[in-house]
Amino acid sequence: MSIAYLVTHSGGFHADELLSSAILTRLFPDAELRRTRDRQWLTPAPDKIIYDVGGAYDSEAQIFDHHQRPSPLREDGQPYSSFGLIWAQYGRDYLAALSVPAQDIDAVHTKFDSKFVLPIDLLDNGAIEPSVAGPLSGLTLPALLGSLKPVFDDTSPTADDDAFVAALPIVSTFIEAQIRNMTAKARAQSIVLDAIAAAGSSAILELPMGMPYAAALDQAGADHILFVVCPRGEEWTIGGIKLSKDTFEQRADLPAAWAGLTNEALEDACGVKGAKFCHNARFIAVADSRDAIMQMAAIAVEMA
Repeated sequence: MSIAYLVTHSGGFHADELLSSAILTRLFPDAELRRTRDRQWLTPAPDKIIYDVGGAYDSEAQIFDHHQRPSPLREDGQPYSSFGLIWAQYGRDYLAALSVPAQDIDAVHTKFDSKFVLPIDLLDNGAIEPSVAGPLSGLTLPALLGSLKPVFDDTSPTADDDAFVAALPIVSTFIEAQIRNMTAKARAQSIVLDAIAAAGSSAILELPMGMPYAAALDQAGADHILFVVCPRGEEWTIGGIKLSKDTFEQRADLPAAWAGLTNEALEDACGVKGAKFCHNARFIAVADSRDAIMQMAAIAVEMA
């Protein structure tokens, strides 16, 4: 029997069932989304998926609640919310529906689970505090989704349901953007690994276009590479490589004498015709041709 109903609880909403709804409505676009606490609707049936309500977790019966005791846990003992349960059950189908290549589905499923789903699960269960985000705690995804709830003096009897429905496309946009980026990184991985092999012992990595490269550098153990060059429109760029995503420090900076210079001043400073710009923080420079940027890269490596 096909799925005719997607059933979650009524009243105020949280990130976990809202995100779950975005997954399920994509997979079952003809199903009716029903927000209720009516026991009849919370009784499992082959044509229903029930989530974040119902007091049970049974994937075969298609009920995915996490509020009961004992509550469902991941293999490492961390708690699930309804989002984690729905993602574990339906996430791969969702990725296929978004045309993620079959060979990348398992990797993207795992990465999305760890980077996006798990934090929602932990926060929903009180396993982490919003304060871990520091001054940005009010700008986390759950906080922003919470701001879409109706205001306290909205007395419309459908206020919660209306807000829930209005929030769904917003949530779907965030999820799909994350998936697109993770899938793109998977595509980039093989391209960058080939470029690393082609670079050999050179400290300069040349890529055919701007793309994510940090994971491939780590995978290849290419610690000798200091700068990345690639075309950008009709120009070429050289950029430094950050030591980690949590810092602006780089393996090597562009020469201090280039900082903040443009055009003729930069040409004079580096001795390269066609040099156009160097950022004051020395993490990127631009030239008008590949030949010019490779000359600048060679100088940068020598001075580093």
